[in-house]
Amino acid sequence: MPIRIVRLGSPRAEGEGTRVGTVRRPPRGVPKAEFASRDFYDVWFPTLAPSLETMKLGQAAGTAAEWNVFQRKYRAEMARPDAQHALALLATLSAQADFSVGCYCEDEARCHRSVLRALLAEKGAAVVD
Repeated sequence: MPIRIVRLGSPRAEGEGTRVGTVRRPPRGVPKAEFASRDFYDVWFPTLAPSLETMKLGQAAGTAAEWNVFQRKYRAEMARPDAQHALALLATLSAQADFSVGCYCEDEARCHRSVLRALLAEKGAAVVD
């Protein structure tokens, strides 16, 4: 039952399970009661979102060097104890439950979820390719 890494707001895949939003902010202009029905997320989990400062670095990254700076900063944030506990929990649950984690970004290659995918795999999570 591997974790799916998804774009929030995209149609759910069959068997995707609970969708976890690893974003700093809820979707704008969407009533809270509609987050799940509009395929954003079932549970908001900002612990695994980059800080506002780091998120802005990632959004502004236009070169490989700038993207590497973002990745290093995000990985440093994810090295904090609370983030490490969250990653370990999700990695453990990936062996027993269907769920997905995601962000709003269109391109996963330029989104924190690409780094999150690697971090989860490093913790032993089963992750859908």
